[in-house]
Amino acid sequence: MRNLFALLFAAMLSLSLATAGIAADKKVTSVKSAESAKEAPAATKQGLLDINTASEADLKALTGIGDAYSKKIIAGRPYAKKDQLLSKKIVPKAIYDKIKDKIVANKIVAKKPSK
Repeated sequence: MRNLFALLFAAMLSLSLATAGIAADKKVTSVKSAESAKEAPAATKQGLLDINTASEADLKALTGIGDAYSKKIIAGRPYAKKDQLLSKKIVPKAIYDKIKDKIVANKIVAKKPSK
């Protein structure tokens, strides 16, 4: 009888520890998701990459954009419209056609100096 009680107690203890571990994993995952959302300010709500604020690494992740084009995009900022990548001759039309549905040029609002 004691062995049965000890076995039942051990099973309940291990079950409670397992469920506590699962709950802790879910909390860590949700915290990591919130942190990663804060770290990516260049991505908009629609999943588009803002060429006015994107980092060099973010730009390189686009198809056809490497070191040279990402540096040219950053150097040509700010952009009022995304098609200025063509009009300013930053990227060729073939590359623009590949990335145009993945980018956006949000307007940058200048901060007013504080008094």
